[in-house]
Amino acid sequence: MHQYLKAIGFGDILTKRELKKLIEEIEENYDFQSIVTYSTLLDVTRPLSQKMTSTRLFEKEYLEVFCELQKSFGQGIGISVCGELDEKEDFEFNYYYPYFEGSGVTTSVEVVVERRIDKMHYVGICEDPKVGISLIFFLQNGADYISECMAKNINPHNISVTLSGLALSGKILFPVQKSEEQIRNENKQADIRKRLVHAARNGDPNAIETLTLDDMDLYTQVSHRLVDEDVFSIVDTYIMPYGVECDVYSIMGEILAFRERENTKTKEILCQMKLDVNGLQFDICVPKARLLGEPEIGRRFKGTIWLQGFINY
Repeated sequence: MHQYLKAIGFGDILTKRELKKLIEEIEENYDFQSIVTYSTLLDVTRPLSQKMTSTRLFEKEYLEVFCELQKSFGQGIGISVCGELDEKEDFEFNYYYPYFEGSGVTTSVEVVVERRIDKMHYVGICEDPKVGISLIFFLQNGADYISECMAKNINPHNISVTLSGLALSGKILFPVQKSEEQIRNENKQADIRKRLVHAARNGDPNAIETLTLDDMDLYTQVSHRLVDEDVFSIVDTYIMPYGVECDVYSIMGEILAFRERENTKTKEILCQMKLDVNGLQFDICVPKARLLGEPEIGRRFKGTIWLQGFINY
């Protein structure tokens, strides 16, 4: 049973029998269907900017039919059931996952897509200079990616990613009080660091040295302030890997907008928020009953999310 079913309002599903009934309902009454025929020799572990590799000699090519069925259970939330179509066009279930659709564009940097070993689904990897780490996310539109690869028409210059997150619980924190001058200085420093990171990735030794010294100074300042201050009064936002799962992150972000939505099947109330996390803006969804505090614009959300992403071709 998928752990993050609870994040979209299915906390009442406790047994495999109930889960099987829900999946059968989706297979019979889905809202959207994606079908794509792909080659078993398709190279789907590569940067999107690379060209398709030709079929290797002396290997026999087989065609498979990937099928994804989606059922919506409220605004932006739903469950996808994935599998294959056999020779009689009967659906063979493979796996499922809950999803939450984000809004807007989170980042436009280059994306690497890799297939999971055990299932026909994918993860995306991108490095945005605002964050400073590689972000790994579960790819929501894997069928579109397969189709684009087969058609060989991926243009890396017209690719952006819309990230979103599912959270089982979370806390609302008050914001850090700042003056307008402090906000301007922080924005200026963020722009400078972004340029330095870009230069360092291109091999500029001066930029690498500057970033190293800045990190050492920052560590010293934080160590001194932690003697008399709380860490959440020093750190505004953050995102860092959590646990052993590659696409699960611990985050804290400023709330830019929020709304309450209802799961149409279970009637559970969900809180959907747009966050600013280290300069990245994306939406998250969390059950209201498991949210500690009242969300307001300007306050901060702290929790653990399963990061998902949609590649906009």
